Amino acid sequence: MKFDKEHWKELDINVDSLWLIGPRAKGGKRENNYHGNFTPQVPDNLIRRYTDEDEIVIDLFMGSGTTLYECENLKRNYIGYDINDEIIDIVKNKMNEETSPIKFFINKTDITNTEDFNKATEKALSKLGKKKADFLIIHPPYWDIIHFTNNSCDLSNAESLKDFIDKFTLGMSNALSYLKSNRHFAIIVGDLYRDSAVVPLGFYLMYAIMKNFKCKLKGIVIKDMVGNRAKIGIENLWKYKALKSDYFLFKHEYIFVFRKS
Repeated sequence: MKFDKEHWKELDINVDSLWLIGPRAKGGKRENNYHGNFTPQVPDNLIRRYTDEDEIVIDLFMGSGTTLYECENLKRNYIGYDINDEIIDIVKNKMNEETSPIKFFINKTDITNTEDFNKATEKALSKLGKKKADFLIIHPPYWDIIHFTNNSCDLSNAESLKDFIDKFTLGMSNALSYLKSNRHFAIIVGDLYRDSAVVPLGFYLMYAIMKNFKCKLKGIVIKDMVGNRAKIGIENLWKYKALKSDYFLFKHEYIFVFRKS
């Protein structure tokens, strides 16, 4: 967030609109053992660019803890949410409050339940001595590509695209009320196929944000997808299927960066 004029050239923060990241960063608590997790380089770049040490990052879809581990490495405090008991237990077992250099809060909370979300968030912020957070990172399910739980409030179980977007928008409304004005938030999302056609999920969510909230779109980053677990070892088969049909293989995701007005 604060950049020294004399040393800004030394920073390895990616400011391009095309991110070709390469192999997933390894080491520490990082693991690639959870469907739907994303490469650590994404939160690393975003957190270093838009926050300073000791500031607060809110993560609406904690998953396997990728953003939490980057916050710990970068000394940013963390408030995360998920509804998957199994993955919450795994992440909690990796973390140690006594030795961690940050304060972190892991909440089993449905982000679309405004009352529960407010209680969890205000409790965490109170312990941090703050009323608002400094950055939001949002990596939602790509609708129903992967069903993460059997919970009806899980966005991956949304009955329709409209239902998914409505639930996502409600969760964003809850979260944005706890983000400081003029601070940034980022959504990492991909598209999907349905009924032999592309569903541009990323742009639907981008439009929902711009339609419903006072914010400015600061960037649309195209990120390459490397090591898709569903395609590892059978790339030629997927290419053959694509050539036989009329579609293209997804090799990209979007990072939409906004600034709250």
